[in-house]
Amino acid sequence: MSLMISVSGIRGIFGSHLNPENLVTFAAAYGTWLDGGRVVVGRDSRVTGQICEDIVCATLQSVGCDVIKIGIAPTPTVAMGVLKHKAAGGIILTASHNPEQWNALKLLNSKSEFLDAEQGKKVLDIAEKGDFSYKLYNEIGTITEDSEAIDYHIEKVLELPYINAEFIKQKQFSVAVDAVNGAGSIALPRLLEKLGVRVHKLYCEPTGIFPHNPEPLPQHLTEIREFVKKSKCDLGIVTDPDGDRLALVDENGRLFGEEYTQVAAFDFILSKTPGDTATNLSSSRAADDITQKYGNICHRAAVGEINVVKVMQEKGAIISGEGNGGVINPDLHPGRDALVGTAMILQHLAELGMKASDYRDTLPKYEMSKQKIELRNLGTDADALLGKVANLYKQQKPNTVDGVKIDFDHGWVHFRKSNTEPIVRVYSEAKTAVEAKILADELISSIR
Repeated sequence: MSLMISVSGIRGIFGSHLNPENLVTFAAAYGTWLDGGRVVVGRDSRVTGQICEDIVCATLQSVGCDVIKIGIAPTPTVAMGVLKHKAAGGIILTASHNPEQWNALKLLNSKSEFLDAEQGKKVLDIAEKGDFSYKLYNEIGTITEDSEAIDYHIEKVLELPYINAEFIKQKQFSVAVDAVNGAGSIALPRLLEKLGVRVHKLYCEPTGIFPHNPEPLPQHLTEIREFVKKSKCDLGIVTDPDGDRLALVDENGRLFGEEYTQVAAFDFILSKTPGDTATNLSSSRAADDITQKYGNICHRAAVGEINVVKVMQEKGAIISGEGNGGVINPDLHPGRDALVGTAMILQHLAELGMKASDYRDTLPKYEMSKQKIELRNLGTDADALLGKVANLYKQQKPNTVDGVKIDFDHGWVHFRKSNTEPIVRVYSEAKTAVEAKILADELISSIR
């Protein structure tokens, strides 16, 4: 796999396509685009994190940026750090859910948002031209450290008007945490302790050696599911290496499903304040149902965190998210955040006085199918295939904001091209897993 360069970051296998040379290139391009100013830099726990941090921080100094290092911290903690320090931007050194050998640069602007397409293009153009604003010896930037970034993030979560730590404490919740030895290893247990929760730590040592596949999908979470049942916990909490995605396990060891993290978060916020919501086109219809329950609209965006944030802001939505366990609460910052998601879920369960399993059973019930079409076997490209899909199903008035999404009364199918492989992803949803797969199979057969 070659270096993956997009507006959302620069990702690759360290020592292969991601190396000191291109770390310098992209850090210098980003710092040049900022034209100096403060930059908050944090990282997840990967073994290569320290060397990447050293290279990136020195490069930022060389183009006149003053660097504030916060060390190993979740991605949303870096976002909070940008706001705390009124910084020009931030860099998170993390490859998110990718395995240990990967690392990446994820770039934030002064609003603590990931760069949008226009901003990202400017950075990439500078990198391609090599037009960097290196400074003379008396103009280079400084480096300082902020060792309290995680505590600041937790403090701001606890200050939200609808989070009542004392009320949660009264419920005496017992919660298991699997932070996959990533950036959430310190932050999540510390938050839970502040909420008066009895914490059971699984893989909460920030070593960067992941004990299982770090993407929080059902097939990777058998250990915490068994632990929750055996230890009679009220809830299990799982996050990815950079602490922005949140997966939940009920007291019976049953997974909520990543799609339902944002649904539960929507339910909680809408029970407090009326308003619209936002999510991406590939997220469950349950997000629409829970929003409509309160008389509001769930707006849809192209897949990608910044795309959801932009739609949230344009439509004035009060909360948003993504179906991969991403909760975006703009009362804190405009990005996915497992910490605020955790606090909201515990507050919701405490107020409802319900077990996690009973609450999960109250939510709308859907099942998804996720398939792909290998383009090399069809002798066509992604755009041609998507055009064919849109034409075949034009009577259904498909949404073409991001690929082609076709809504039916009994479900939906979303075709979108991959940015990393010669494939088209085909996601579908219906009331049962069998129906979801049949729905996708029928559409795939019609275009072959």
